[in-house]
Amino acid sequence: MRVAIAGAGNVGRSIAAELIEHGHSVMLIERSSEALKSKLVPKADWLLADACELSSLEEAGIAGCDVMVAATGDDKVNLVVSLLAKTEFAVSRTVARVNRAENEWLFTEQWGVDVPVSKPRLMAAFVEEAVTVGELVRLMTFRRGQANLVEITLAADSPLAGRPVRDVPLPPDTAMVAILRGGRVIVPSGDEPLEAGDELMFLATSEHEDAIENAVSGRTA
Repeated sequence: MRVAIAGAGNVGRSIAAELIEHGHSVMLIERSSEALKSKLVPKADWLLADACELSSLEEAGIAGCDVMVAATGDDKVNLVVSLLAKTEFAVSRTVARVNRAENEWLFTEQWGVDVPVSKPRLMAAFVEEAVTVGELVRLMTFRRGQANLVEITLAADSPLAGRPVRDVPLPPDTAMVAILRGGRVIVPSGDEPLEAGDELMFLATSEHEDAIENAVSGRTA
């Protein structure tokens, strides 16, 4: 997945590092030369430009990106970047940082914002979850217990679609904790049939995340 991030401050760099760690291609766009600290995220592509200018976004190749993340410390800039990405370059998904709570009401689809969020790790997770079906997304880490809250969306071609929860082959130290379906939160029971598009939430140790993804997606290890 190709992701463009406007704003290379602490938040933007944190998002970039998180996404790169999960195997995504990331470009950081920063208008201040002083904030252009490419050595801090060396695997990202860096561009010194103003993301509020159409010419800069064209130069950055925004039309070829799957996601645009507006992560600057200025809410006005984040709104403009989101609107341009959505209306001028038809970017599939936009994620925008909300800096001031009183401005949150502005971060809507009318301004080109698909997902308004504030914390770097949550932003990274939303970016992945917004466009990825059948791939595991780590949402939260519980460091004391070394367990993670992970999510995977059930694809229509998954062998588990239409089958009951009891047929999910869970690896050790793993529990399915919730099913998100059409705005509902369903507590999993053995007889509950799974549907394509279900968001399955698991608690699992890191070593078993690949096994969960393979089981739900139908891929072999």
